[in-house]
Amino acid sequence: MKKASRRSSDDLRPEYDLAALGPGVRGKYAKLLGGTTLVALQPEVAVAFPTATAVNEALRAVLKATAVVRRSAAVPKRSSYRRSRSTT
Repeated sequence: MKKASRRSSDDLRPEYDLAALGPGVRGKYAKLLGGTTLVALQPEVAVAFPTATAVNEALRAVLKATAVVRRSAAVPKRSSYRRSRSTT
């Protein structure tokens, strides 16, 4: 016996009434995020950071550590202007 033909994936079932659904609202839940940035984590990273709070704490620690390194590397050098003025 032959199998029944499948509908294409873009066909809507007859029990759905599009008029009753109304118009879609773009960005309906965007206000819940409140200006946050979403980033997709790789599965092995997501295992190490189970919550958003854990990710944020780790990133803040990295930023703090790199700020210390950047500050110590940015020790101002003596300007060549002073050196040349004092020798004359």
